[in-house]
Amino acid sequence: MQAEIISIGDELLLGQTINTNATWISEQLALIGINTVQVTTIADEEKHIIDSLDNALKRAELVLITGGLGPTKDDITKKCLAEYFKTELEMNEIVLAKIVDYFESRGREVLQVNRDQALLPVGAKMIPNELGTASGMWFEQDDKIVVSMPGVPYEMKGMMRESILPQLKNENSKLYYGMVYTQGIGESKLAELIRPWEERIENAGLKLAYLPSPGLVKLRITSTEGDTIMVDELCRELKQNFPKLVYSLNTFSLAKVLGEILKYSSSTVATVESCTAGSLSAMITSVPGASEYYMGSLITYSNEEKMKLANVSKETLMEFGAVSEQTAQEMADGGRKRLEVDYCISTTGIAGPDGGTKEKPVGTVWIAISSSKGTVARKFQFGSDRSRNVEMTCLTALNFLRNHIFGYN
Repeated sequence: MQAEIISIGDELLLGQTINTNATWISEQLALIGINTVQVTTIADEEKHIIDSLDNALKRAELVLITGGLGPTKDDITKKCLAEYFKTELEMNEIVLAKIVDYFESRGREVLQVNRDQALLPVGAKMIPNELGTASGMWFEQDDKIVVSMPGVPYEMKGMMRESILPQLKNENSKLYYGMVYTQGIGESKLAELIRPWEERIENAGLKLAYLPSPGLVKLRITSTEGDTIMVDELCRELKQNFPKLVYSLNTFSLAKVLGEILKYSSSTVATVESCTAGSLSAMITSVPGASEYYMGSLITYSNEEKMKLANVSKETLMEFGAVSEQTAQEMADGGRKRLEVDYCISTTGIAGPDGGTKEKPVGTVWIAISSSKGTVARKFQFGSDRSRNVEMTCLTALNFLRNHIFGYN
């Protein structure tokens, strides 16, 4: 199945809002084997909406539309869809009751424009919105599917997860895919490393897709004939052959994987952060239940705080500098003792864009782990973009600890 995404909103064209919806939707579609062939961003104008939908249906079997479902006059998507599918709007009493309850439970007046959001096209399947007042709509015509959703990201995502993606997966009942999640290697090097494995996939009539993102590379194996045994076997084989790189076969969240390992072993972890400045802690605690194993963090952005909080010696900082193996090790050791945990991760580096030298260019990062097994530190060289460097440092640190626990380092 081929898909096209239409994003509606003047604010997107003016650059006032970044179109994160299209990126997220295309990623989710890819995970269930649906390829996005085009993304179109258009203004809130009737001609643009109708023309874009008409053209999209010539290219794709599935069209996903976001935006234009609000209560104000400039939100005209619903009206345009009713016109395109030659139907009319009718009050949906079930949706109306939910809208009234939504506003009254918050002590707010229900305006007529709010009630009008319960006007839905006759013949379209209503998609419930548990996080807002604008319902989604599912149209089917000539073996094509058109889905309209709100542009508010968290409302759209809730609708996709709860209703739309499960239904689309059912539409592709013969489709089966397996995922392999890797960290610590770039796309090109990974492709070279697993070339024989990739050839086996091709010989078996399966498809392999590389889905890279900062610090991670996802691999998706797809069978269009529902060959679950072969796909699962190939995924397990790669994890067994490259345990340092492959951290999961079922979840994208490296923090969640590490959390399960720590819970299973009844271990605790803390962080001492310099260049990541709390981002590593935020990534660890993004997992529900992290309080079972995560004990806290020391943010030691300055040399003074490294000495005061993590007990890094002044001599180490003067001789080797803040970004060094010795400093990273002392940070991890000091944090483990002070916070009384089983494992402590430290990060120190030059995130950029300034501060680099010839010996230590921007993107130079030292990560150390202190545990009862000893203290280990590794140097990493990332890029020149500050936010990417921080994200990659956090992901690398999590996988570094996973490998340390399993003895892969």
